[in-house]
Amino acid sequence: MSQNVYDQQEFFESYIKLDRQVRGLAGAPEWPQLKAMLPNLDALNVLDLGCGFGWFARFARENGAASVRAIDLSERMLNKARSLTNDEKIEYERADLEELRLAENYYDVVFSSLTFHYIANLPTLIKEIGKSLRPSGHLVCSIEHPIYTAPSRPSFVVDEKTGRQFWPLDGYQDEGLRSTNWFVERVKKQHRTVGTYIKMFLNNNLQLADFTEWYPDEKELELHPSWESELERPTFLLIGAIKR
Repeated sequence: MSQNVYDQQEFFESYIKLDRQVRGLAGAPEWPQLKAMLPNLDALNVLDLGCGFGWFARFARENGAASVRAIDLSERMLNKARSLTNDEKIEYERADLEELRLAENYYDVVFSSLTFHYIANLPTLIKEIGKSLRPSGHLVCSIEHPIYTAPSRPSFVVDEKTGRQFWPLDGYQDEGLRSTNWFVERVKKQHRTVGTYIKMFLNNNLQLADFTEWYPDEKELELHPSWESELERPTFLLIGAIKR
């Protein structure tokens, strides 16, 4: 069973104040580049893994998707998603992605935002996704970047002489569980190298079509000066793949 911090009251009350929860997709800095990886959604069957408040599920339907199956482990997240949705073609479902089994050759698009790094048994989930996609179907996902998840102490270090900040990187090749403090103590995440993610996709007939280590461009930095620290290390890994 996956860890479900999102149903903890203390975590949830802090999480819903994040810009990406208040403003939806518009509040997610990586969304423009992730959106560009998506195919035309018109008349497609879509699966949203780790759907949260359902922002992407509603976007998909607004952009012509025939149906959306949106899955999350958190009942709090799903309740919020249902309260924001009035669309019978979006099906919200509570399920543990560690144990998910999918029908063969059914979905045209599988989407997942910042979820895969929580999944211990990700190889099995990727295998299920590969099985469930129709030929030429798309998997589009964002993941916390391995450089971001690897460190034993994931926080910037400031050089006392120069005042410059550095991101410490250790344990990169040591894949597995990481426990970090984020709103609450001991949030469990899974660290994998970039190479491991790529092999996982390729081993399941998912050919890479897009690959982006997200960072803000000059225009985004003008609007959000606090994002300058993102230039020191990538926060998000964005991947698009097509079933062959």
